[in-house]
This record gives sequence, structure tokens and C-alpha cells, in this order.
Amino acid sequence: MTDTTMSAAAAPRQMPDEERIDPWRVAAFLAMVFGMFMAILDIQIVSASLADIQAGLSASADEISWVQTAYLIAEVVMIPLSGFLARALSTRVLFSISAAGFTLASALCATAGSIEQMIVYRAIQGFIGGGMIPSVFAASFTLFPGRQRAIVTPLIGLVATIAPTIGPTVGGWLTQAFSWHWLFLVNVFPGIGVTLAAVLLIDFDEPDLALLRRFDWFGLAGMAGFLGGLEYVLEEGPNHDWFDERAVLMCAIVSAVGCVLFFWRAFTAPEPIVDIWAYRDRNFTLGSLFQFVMGVGLYGLTYLYPVYLARVRGYDAMMIGETMFVTGIVMFFTAPISGKLSVSMDPRIMMMIGFGAFALGTWMVTGLTAEWDFWELFVPQILRGAGLMLCMVPITNLALGTLPVHELKNASGLFNLVRNLGGAVGLAVINTVLNHRMDLHLVRLHERVAEGRAVAEEMLASMTAQFADYGPGLDQMMALKRLAALVRREALVMAFADVFVVLTVLFGALTFAALLLHKPKAAAAPGGPAGGGGGH
Repeated sequence: MTDTTMSAAAAPRQMPDEERIDPWRVAAFLAMVFGMFMAILDIQIVSASLADIQAGLSASADEISWVQTAYLIAEVVMIPLSGFLARALSTRVLFSISAAGFTLASALCATAGSIEQMIVYRAIQGFIGGGMIPSVFAASFTLFPGRQRAIVTPLIGLVATIAPTIGPTVGGWLTQAFSWHWLFLVNVFPGIGVTLAAVLLIDFDEPDLALLRRFDWFGLAGMAGFLGGLEYVLEEGPNHDWFDERAVLMCAIVSAVGCVLFFWRAFTAPEPIVDIWAYRDRNFTLGSLFQFVMGVGLYGLTYLYPVYLARVRGYDAMMIGETMFVTGIVMFFTAPISGKLSVSMDPRIMMMIGFGAFALGTWMVTGLTAEWDFWELFVPQILRGAGLMLCMVPITNLALGTLPVHELKNASGLFNLVRNLGGAVGLAVINTVLNHRMDLHLVRLHERVAEGRAVAEEMLASMTAQFADYGPGLDQMMALKRLAALVRREALVMAFADVFVVLTVLFGALTFAALLLHKPKAAAAPGGPAGGGGGH
């Protein structure tokens, strides 16, 4: 009886040792999280300042879009490749090289003297920096067991969602306060710090250099063509009538050929670039689907709100940033709540609440008018920020929490890839719907203001009177111009409302689709196979 009592008393004392967080491990992980923050932030940091970069580099309107497109195409190739490289080189070497290369490429972007140089440097920045993003997700499941994961998963979820959300705000402020060069210089000193921390602190797995001798170059070529071509088609297609543009058509062909080559090598190569067998796990497959749609919501609304505020309300970059910052603040305060709920609540219920909040927020904006301002968008943005955080944590836990630890590096690359692809597909669909619905509403509104309609005649007469000082003939021409601009603005606002209807249906459907997932079993503590070797 005494022995049993002593054993029972000893058990609780072992738990703190088992779940104690190693400070060196935490420091290494925080450095990795900050590196991921910089890489994701730089996707959107230039979006509000493209006009300034265009002027500084004497670039054309067609050329300047490549400042963002080059980064996205390069990053989307590196993200799935990073799983193989992390296994071959170790997380320490891959992350250190990625952080150092990203920092150097950022400095080069600030020194670019032509648009050609900027495009090359941005591609390098996106490709090398893309290696940092999946490493953080894999490390969180490798390093931290059970209850500890309730702290780190909301942290990486917060970074993954808040970085693109505040990117335009940070970029607009830096450009207005200093110059566009600081969009890139701001990365240099933090990047050096992250690189040094990665070299000194990351030591929780061992390299397998033998993998490099079996590197599948054909698989890499196929993946680069498939994903790079697809990203270009999705980025540029809506702006060039899709396949009516020769470059878009050629990239679509390259993507199709690359897709065939990539999947052929994925099934037949002795050591494929990307192991797609993680999709045998039902939770990972469904979790990736939810992550894909999260990308639509994350990047889609980060794009939609600023476009509305700029084109309809006439806001500048700083005013847009101040309006959008509501979502970022809500995410920040919701992250710890989401972490606590993930311990006590069924993650599927959390996802239902999150997607429901998202759907409610987009439904509220379906009543959009040209007069909507900060306060009209205030509650929808709160719902969006809270919904994103309540979804991100359980989606990550459900998708990656049921996988064997030796598959995490590869699966993390795929998991992050689908979020970026979701954003690209979402933006392409949003722009296409926006353009088509605007054309439709323009036709309908033109019929309503056609000559002979009493309301249109009264409005035109009122506008003509306002321009009476311009003299006969000119006053009517100015009034017609004003009326045409008003009709175009209203058509655009109605098209925005239509897009929000589509998003409401999408997220409403996902609210119930969350029930298809299985709740994962409790995660085991790292060690043995999970730890991957090494350690402090």
C-alpha cells in the first residue's frame, strides 16, 4: 500500500519535467517564427507602394506587377521543396541559409537601379525566404508536445495570418515616412539576428546527406513549371482576359506539362522531391482543403477591402492601413483565446465557430454602399479577425496532428503551399467575378439612365446646373462625365457586394464541412523518432 501511494505521489512530479519547455529550444523557435514573419510579410509589403517603386525605377505598368509576381512564383516553388531540403541538410542548415539569403536579397532589392534587377532580386528573395515558412510549422509539432503545443500553434497561426494582413499598412507607412527602399532595408538587421540565432540555437535534427545523391532534378523541373506557371496564370489571367493573352496561354501549357512530369516523378522516383503520400491521411487531406479555403479568405479580403477603400472611397495607403489594422488587433487578442480553447474544446467545433464568424462578417458586407467607411466595416473586420484565428489553430492541429513525425517536414511544405495556392486561386476568382459582375451591372445601370427616363433626366439636369459657370455646351458635357463616373462607381460597388455573397456561401458551407474531420489523438512528446536526433 505504501509503495503504491509513493508511486502515485511520484507521478505528478514527473509531469513538469516531461512538459518543461527548454529555454534554448524556445529561443530557437522564436527566432524561426520571426524569420517566417518577415518572409510572409514581404508578400504584401510592396502592394501599397508599387506606384512609388514604379516611379523610382522608371518601370511600365506591365513591368511593375512583376515585383510581386516574381516573389510569389519563386516562393511557391520553394515551399514544397523545403521538406526535402530540411531532411537532407537539417533544419538548422536550411533555415540558416534561408535567413541569410533572404537578408542579402532584401539588401539587394533596396539597391536595385532598374526594374530588371528588382525582379531578379525579388525572385531570389522569395525563393530563399520560402524555406523558412514550412520549417516553423514542422518544428512546432516536432519540438512541443501536448499542452505546450496549445501555446505555440496560436503563435504561428497569428504570424501566418497577421503578417499578410498588416503588410500593406507597414509598407505604406515606411514608404511615406522614408522611401520605398526601406520596404527592404527594414529586413536587414532583424535578418542578421535571425541568421545568427538559427546557427547558434537550432539543433534538434540531423542531416541525411545521402538524400542529395538521389535528388530528382526532373521532378524539380516539373514542379517549378507546374507551380510557377500556375501562379503566373492565376496572377495575370484576370487582367488579360485569361487565355486571350499569349503569355498566359504559354504559361498554362508549361504548367500542364510540368504537372504531368511532376506527378509522374512523384509516383515513380526513388526519392521524390515532394512525397504526396501524406494525402493518404484523411485529416491531412481535409485539413489541406480547409487551409486552401483559408488562403482564399486571408488573401482575398486583404485584397478586397483596400481595393474598395482606394477605388470607391479614395483612401491613401495610410488611411487604408489604419482601417485594416482592426483585423490585426483582433487577431492578436484572439490568438491566446484560441490556444486555450484548443485544449478544452473539440477543434471541429472551433472551426465551425470560426468559419461561421467569417461567413457572418462577409454576409454583413453584402449590403455594401459607396458611403461605407471605417465604422461600417468595423464589425465585419472584427468577425474576420476572430474567425481567422479560431480556424487557423484547429486546422493546423487537425491536419498535422495525426501524422507520424518523420512525415512532418514534407507535409508542412504541402500544408503551407495549399494556403498560398488558395490565395492565388481566390484572387483570380475574385478578380474575374468582380470584372464580369461590374460589366453586367454597367449594362443594367446604363439602361436605367438612358435618355428619356424621367429620373435620369432630372439627375442630369441637376448636375448640368451645378456646372452652369462653365458655359453652354460645356456644362452638359461635364454633367454627362459626372453621371458616367457615378454609374461606374455604383456598378463597382454592386460587383463588390456580389463577391461578398460568393464568399459568404463558401464559408457558410465550410461551417458544416468541418464535421467531416476526425479529432486527432493526443500528441506524444518529442523524443526518439520524434526528436529527430540532436538537442541541447
